[in-house]
Amino acid sequence: MTDRIHFIGVGGSGMSAVARLIAARGFDVSGTNLTETAYFSALRDAGMDVRLGHDAAIVDGAAAVVVSTAVRETNVELARARELGIPVWHRSEGLVRALEGQRLVAVAGSHGKTTTSAMVAHSLHRSGIDAGFAVGARVFGIEGAVAGGYAGTADISVLEADESDGSFLRYRPEVAILLNIEPDHLDHHGTVENLHRAFADFAAQSRTVVACIDDEVVRGLADRARAAGTRVLTYGAAPDADAVVGPDTVTRDGRAYPLAVSAPGQHNRLNATAAWLAAVEMGADPEEAIAAFATFAGTGRRYQRRGEAAGVTVIDDYAHHPTEVAALMRAARDAGVGRIVVLFQPALFTRTKEHAESFGRALSVPDAAVVLAPVFGDREDPIPGVSSASIAEHARMPEGSTLTLAADLEEAARLAADAARPGDTVFTVGSGTVTLAADWILARLAERGTDG
Repeated sequence: MTDRIHFIGVGGSGMSAVARLIAARGFDVSGTNLTETAYFSALRDAGMDVRLGHDAAIVDGAAAVVVSTAVRETNVELARARELGIPVWHRSEGLVRALEGQRLVAVAGSHGKTTTSAMVAHSLHRSGIDAGFAVGARVFGIEGAVAGGYAGTADISVLEADESDGSFLRYRPEVAILLNIEPDHLDHHGTVENLHRAFADFAAQSRTVVACIDDEVVRGLADRARAAGTRVLTYGAAPDADAVVGPDTVTRDGRAYPLAVSAPGQHNRLNATAAWLAAVEMGADPEEAIAAFATFAGTGRRYQRRGEAAGVTVIDDYAHHPTEVAALMRAARDAGVGRIVVLFQPALFTRTKEHAESFGRALSVPDAAVVLAPVFGDREDPIPGVSSASIAEHARMPEGSTLTLAADLEEAARLAADAARPGDTVFTVGSGTVTLAADWILARLAERGTDG
C-alpha cells in the first residue's frame, strides 16, 4: 500500500482542483479520464500521473479512490476498488481531507458559485492573503494555480459548495455565501422543500452567513439562521440589506465604497459584493478587498473571450440554467456587443424537461441568431420525448431573430459560424461539450476571412 490517491474522471473541473490540493498535501496522485481536457492537460503539465482511458489495474495499490457523482458503479476502476476493499471517497470527502485545518469560505447557490469563489480568492490575494482555493474552472490571474486548484500559504481556503448531490453538507465553513436558490437537481433532492432544507442545513453549519436578500428564498433562510443565533450579513439591491449594491457603489454602515467590476452585468456586481463581505470577514482590508474587482481576470468558461476571426468575437460561457442564460443575454447587452449568435447546448435530459419553457423564453432575444445543439446527457440516459426541440417549441423569437435546430454539435458550430457577420459576437453556451465548438467556430471564421 502506498500514499497514492487515484482519481477517476480527473479531467473534470471539480475533480482536477481536488487532485491538485491532495497533491499539495504530499500524496502521490494518479488519475484517469476518457478524454483530453484543459484540466487534464494542466495536471499532466504539472507532472502528475494522469492517463487517458480507464484501466482496472491502475487502481491496485492505491490508498484511496476518489470519484464524483458522475462516475457509475459499472466503471472498471471503481469496480476494482470495491473488489479490493480500497476506500472510495466522494470528491467532496477528498476536498475535506485536502483542506483539513483550514479556515473555509464556502460559496453555495444555484448560479454564480464559480465566479464568486474566484472573486473571493482574487480579493484575498490582492489584499495580501495567499488563500488556497478549489474552484470549478481555471482562475485567471493567480500564478501557481493548476486548473481550478491552488494551495496557498495562508490558513484560508475558498471552495465551491456543490448542492447538486448534497455534498456541500460535508463542509463546516467559517463563512458561507448563499447566492440564490432555484429548483434544480431535483433528481437528487426529490422536492423543492428538500432542496431548501439542504441549504438551511448548510447555513446552520457555518459561523457566518453572507446572504443575498434579493432572492426571496435566501432571505427566508437568512432570517431563520439569524433567529437560530448565526451571524448573518446580507447584501443586495434591497434597501434593508447590510450592504446595499448600487450601479457603482456598495453602501455599508453608512459608508459608500466604490465598486468597479471587470465582469459585466448586475449579477456580477452582486457576486463581487458577496465576495467582498466574505474577504473582509476573513481579515482583508475593506478598501483593498473591494478595489480588487476592477482587476478580476475572470475564470474559464465564464464570459471567456476565446478569440476573434473575420471581424467576429467568440465568447464561451458555462450558463446551463434558464436564469443563467437570461443573465448572460442581459450581460451581453450591457456590454454593448451588438448582434449576437448563440449556440446553446442543453445539459441533462431532466433539466431540459423541467425547464424547457424557461429556456425558450431566455433564448427569445432580439437581434439574434440562436442555434440549438442536441441535449448533452452526461450521466443521464435519454428521456423519451425530451430533446432540444422541447425548448424550440417554447421559443418566441422577435422579428428579425432566428432559431435553428442542429443534428449534432459539429453542425451547430457550422451554422453558428455561418450566421455570424462582421461585428457580431458568437456565444457558445452550456455546461457540456459545447466549449469545443468555440475553436471550431473560430477556425471556420478564419477560413472565411482567408477566402475573402
